[in-house]
Amino acid sequence: MRTVDELERMLATPSAGLVADMGELEGDVLVLGAAGKLGPSLVRLAANAVAEAGSGARVTAVSRFSTPGSAERLQAAGAATLVADLTDEAALADLPDSANVVFLVGAKFGSDGNEAGTWHTNTYLPGRVAERFASSRIVALSTGNVYPLVATDDGGSREGDAPGPVGEYAMSCLGRERVLEAMSRRHSTPVSLIRLNYAVEMRYGVLVDLAQQILAEEPIDITTSHVNLVWQGYANEVTLRALRRADSPPFVLNVTGADTLRVHDLALALGQRLGRDVTFVGSEAPTALLSDASRCHDRYGYPAFDVDELVDLTAHWIADGGEVHGKPTKFQRRDGKF
Repeated sequence: MRTVDELERMLATPSAGLVADMGELEGDVLVLGAAGKLGPSLVRLAANAVAEAGSGARVTAVSRFSTPGSAERLQAAGAATLVADLTDEAALADLPDSANVVFLVGAKFGSDGNEAGTWHTNTYLPGRVAERFASSRIVALSTGNVYPLVATDDGGSREGDAPGPVGEYAMSCLGRERVLEAMSRRHSTPVSLIRLNYAVEMRYGVLVDLAQQILAEEPIDITTSHVNLVWQGYANEVTLRALRRADSPPFVLNVTGADTLRVHDLALALGQRLGRDVTFVGSEAPTALLSDASRCHDRYGYPAFDVDELVDLTAHWIADGGEVHGKPTKFQRRDGKF
């Protein structure tokens, strides 16, 4: 994966399991919030899976599409597009009915200092969408931030563990889950909630953050000592396949990699591949935001790329001056302020 086109093709290549699931899924697919970090690759993946399945289903991407050319690129990939601001009640009401809805809208970065807007996007809006699509099947992107910080040697939080969000962003995301659960119970709407952390590809994610710091000769803060990582293509695939698992009350699924990874070791591995020395600051805390995704792996298998492969791919990409999104994950933050 040396070019953006190669990366995009890899992200959009469906597995046999996804093709089979999309072939058995009844109705069209409507992706709300299709222009974010995950949205475009998920839309392309859905369009390719539907085409291979030969189901005739229509994949429609909905967004404000403020970046020039973003809608046209998805159209070229086989998806229909609709320009809409979901916070506009009239625009929301005018959206076409769809048997399947993928809800990707969320606000994280810039939430510190804009708490009211964050709650509006992350909690109020999902309720309005659930009302509008009460007769649909919904899969909604959530986050592992709804869990508390846990001991780094305990394997991570599981779906049945009590939530303990740190900070208003995380609390608003738990609010999203609670509102969607309430609407699911009220209308018997089948819902899946995807608790994701941290998706990576070559243009953004924890590994990109670390690699850029290393090249800039910045010390790596290891206070947040451990993380989970998962290939974004796998996260997209599981999100789409979870449409068939949607239920009332909602089906909840942690989505991340199989390993609890030490930040110190990831940084050293990247430094070795980049040919750079790595320096560190801080002391490793005994807790971190970590999830156990065993339920996901048991049902959908493991990601296509393991950690060593992701480190290799990221190091080559960054060393070659590959395009990046310029959106740091801020995974080191422990106070929930983003």
